[in-house]
Amino acid sequence: MAVGVRRALASALLLAHAASGAATLLTPAGDDEVVEILPAVTVGRPVAAPNAALAMDPIALAGQVRAEIALARQTGDTRYWGRAQAQLGPWWDKPAAPPDLAVLQATVLQGRHAFDAARQVLSSALARAPGHAQGWLNLASLERLQGHYDAALRSCDAVARAGAMLYAQACQWETASLQGRQSSAERGLRQLADSNPDKGQQAWLLSLLAESLERSGQDALALQSYRRSLALEPDLYTAIALSDLLLRTGQPAQALALLAPLPQTDAVLLRRATALRRKGDAQWRAMRAELRERTAELRRRGDDLALHGRELALIALWLDDDAAGALAMARRNLALQREPVDWWIALHSARMAKDMAVLAQIETERDATGLRDRRLDAVQTASVRLGNRP
Repeated sequence: MAVGVRRALASALLLAHAASGAATLLTPAGDDEVVEILPAVTVGRPVAAPNAALAMDPIALAGQVRAEIALARQTGDTRYWGRAQAQLGPWWDKPAAPPDLAVLQATVLQGRHAFDAARQVLSSALARAPGHAQGWLNLASLERLQGHYDAALRSCDAVARAGAMLYAQACQWETASLQGRQSSAERGLRQLADSNPDKGQQAWLLSLLAESLERSGQDALALQSYRRSLALEPDLYTAIALSDLLLRTGQPAQALALLAPLPQTDAVLLRRATALRRKGDAQWRAMRAELRERTAELRRRGDDLALHGRELALIALWLDDDAAGALAMARRNLALQREPVDWWIALHSARMAKDMAVLAQIETERDATGLRDRRLDAVQTASVRLGNRP
């Protein structure tokens, strides 16, 4: 249920885990009995089963895996991540796996929030192929996601040494923005976007610029940059980020219009329900019931709900008015990932729950990472203004 981490490295959770031991055994009465009807895949394409010939051709295999990953990112359909992992099966966890395939394995692991495992796979691959730019870029993303900004910059520098200068510069500017050097980061990202003739790369850079503008409190400019990005290239991650900006700035109708054509992932459904609720439209209750059923299905599958903490905390906060429950989930989520949105959820939940001791602790932990974000500062300022400080 988590939103993708990044357009270039965005991931979706793999939900096809083994069922828990408490699952009920179904015994069909006959071969023609329908046990369950699964929804159709978002994009029709044949399932290419792993085979020995393909496994012996790492270039072809990598291309096929990347195609599945691209569909996972475009559609939010988590089954494509399972298909990507299945294709990597012959090389999965193999010490001698070609570096390209090892990096793709790390991408899938990161999508499943298995961050320690992803780091181990990347470290091993990069020890064998220190010039692998994509591997270093993935590692930089992972370090940023967990709030390790100095380590992220070192990985950005390695991307530069590998010769991928556009991505190295974008990596460095994004990390600098998170550390509070937003003005220089915004100039750098804008220059990269304006001078880039490739529409896909320009859209990605404009999305990074929009996020930096949000962090520096320039919401109107951020909205323009998000819209420019989406006009160049539709992207699920960027659309959800824009919907969050619209919701945060009191524009639920615009958020609904943006979300309407998107795949109905958990993240999209949550934001549609939130926008409807804020407009006073009772249809949000049916969407809340659908989200509840999806969570129940995760439990039936034996899925670790801690991996879905970000969205579960937002559901509790935005739809259930359960600030204490949101805070508990948000704090567990911070042990896993520490992007700005994760800090915002935790701080806002603590404020709404009036747990000022925890709020102060979260503020201290955030400050220790070096993250600078005006949206987070606003939550802390509001707490002081209301006299809700110890």
